[in-house]
Amino acid sequence: MTAISLSDVCLEFGTDVILNKVSFSLNEGDKLGIVGVNGAGKSTLFKIIRGEYTPTDGSVFISKDKTVGMLEQNTGLEGENTVLEEMLASFSGLIADEQRLEYLQKQLEVTPADAELISSYTSLADRFKAAGGYEFRSRCKGILKNLGFDERFHDLKISGLSGGQKTRLALARLLITSPDILMLDEPTNHLDIETLAWLEDFLSAYRGTLLVISHDRWFLDKVTNRTLEIENTHAELYNGNYSRFIKLKQENREIRERQYKNQQKEIARIEAYIEQQRRWNRERNIIAAESRQKALDRMVKIDRPEALPEKIRLTFTKSGESGNDVLTVKNLAKAFPNKPLFDGVSFLVKKHDRLFIAGPNGCGKSTLIKIIADKLAADAGDFEYGYNVSVGYYDQENQNLDPNNTVLDELWNCYDGLTQTEIRSALALFLFKGDDIEKKVSVLSGGEKARLTLCKLILSKMNLLILDEPTNHLDIGSREALEGALAEFDGTIIAVSHDRYFISKLATRVLDLGIKPALDFFGSHEEYKAHRARTAVSSAEAVTETVTEAKEQYLRAKEQASEQRKLKTRMKKNAEETAKLEKELEELTDRLADESIQPDYVKVNELYTRQQEVEERLMELYEEAESFEN
Repeated sequence: MTAISLSDVCLEFGTDVILNKVSFSLNEGDKLGIVGVNGAGKSTLFKIIRGEYTPTDGSVFISKDKTVGMLEQNTGLEGENTVLEEMLASFSGLIADEQRLEYLQKQLEVTPADAELISSYTSLADRFKAAGGYEFRSRCKGILKNLGFDERFHDLKISGLSGGQKTRLALARLLITSPDILMLDEPTNHLDIETLAWLEDFLSAYRGTLLVISHDRWFLDKVTNRTLEIENTHAELYNGNYSRFIKLKQENREIRERQYKNQQKEIARIEAYIEQQRRWNRERNIIAAESRQKALDRMVKIDRPEALPEKIRLTFTKSGESGNDVLTVKNLAKAFPNKPLFDGVSFLVKKHDRLFIAGPNGCGKSTLIKIIADKLAADAGDFEYGYNVSVGYYDQENQNLDPNNTVLDELWNCYDGLTQTEIRSALALFLFKGDDIEKKVSVLSGGEKARLTLCKLILSKMNLLILDEPTNHLDIGSREALEGALAEFDGTIIAVSHDRYFISKLATRVLDLGIKPALDFFGSHEEYKAHRARTAVSSAEAVTETVTEAKEQYLRAKEQASEQRKLKTRMKKNAEETAKLEKELEELTDRLADESIQPDYVKVNELYTRQQEVEERLMELYEEAESFEN
């Protein structure tokens, strides 16, 4: 059943076209990821769906009686409520019923035989139970805990929370209400990796319809089953998660480019024929030319694929070779009032290491980065850079930017030895062009500030990069460009990041501050996750009661029987699907060989695309069938 549908939605502000003929439909239970460059109109689309903006044209349909909940980047949370009170405020009706039950119970203690009182109490208690009255408090506390608010935070006032904490509280408050249609705008901001994993599991099991805007590719892959890309004011819907969307987009673009070129060749051939016939200028030639011209006029023209949005381009320049020992850290410790972070942290960074600092929010990752970047003093311990180490530092809060500067001046003031042309060329690589370079830093978006900070960084020559959440505020294209530049960087990297795609691409070593003492693991992020999983299993086994041999045999037999049943079911489904697809492939081949449909480029493209999908799926089924025999 359709939960939400948009038909030819357009939005214009003056002469600026923001969205143009956006159409898509979602069924109940669909989980849609919305992607696009910063400024493409993703958040604007959310506001249209919510009714905050009225579209210039088109319509929005939301299924009757469906509740809609939305998390915005600016939560608007203010006031003197405590964290727990804010959560419980979503259940004002249940709290009123709870108070009424307490009152009736006290009345029954005075007059236990009052039939009317008994009836009222019983009716209200049944309704209270059915509405989840006995679980809502524990559910609130459970979600708060999973989003980083344990009991220590329950009595904190909202006014005392940081921006990131307010975002997480707004997310917790929204999730507890379980709306039929859940809309999340950048929900992964300010979440550590453990909390992200919990949120992914929660949303994967969510029974409602989900629309989520995110630049977190790992998150999108885990949670979504459909992807809407907004590009050049248009939107296109793909079946599949982010990785599947990337593959399909590339394939579709190649097909469209090929169709466009083939049609242009055909048009050129027909036009040459027409020109030739007209030159001969005989009656039969004129008739032939006019006939071909009519055919050309009737031809459905294929548009050339639009140019892809421009990406930033960057290359980090080394200042020369450092010594083999890049950074030595000994017994560092840091604490803030009533909040110890870490102590006794020691490690040695070698040349070409790509060390990522991990751990839950609040364990001191960014603080450690600031200490070794010499931006913050440690309480104890020391650190020392090795021979010929030149440091480049990226601050996630962009505190090194002067809000009163223009974009041009911000860069020029740091590199006054460069010409204005060289400064402009550098800014152009980061998509600051034309009037953009005269903007004040104070009016830049988070993404623009991140790009300007990166631009400043690449102009300095370094052989050690210290990066604090460098992908924050960057869209996916910019993240990929940064990953590529860092992969090519022939120096040493120390970084903090919650972007698991980013970490997986680059990490060769992980320092986990969430473990006491800090764990220094040499290996990739995937190897580190496997190590933690094995450690968790070992710990669980150490505290598990010894199972008797007879019970073990019983469990093994039961598991084997279950696996056999599953295997038979898979084999049966494999055979049925294989037969069905082989028949469809034969039909598609016959239809493509039919010359009568060749002029219909759109139909040929549809058949060709389906043929490719069927062949790809059959190969998967054949490989699976072969595995059954091994």
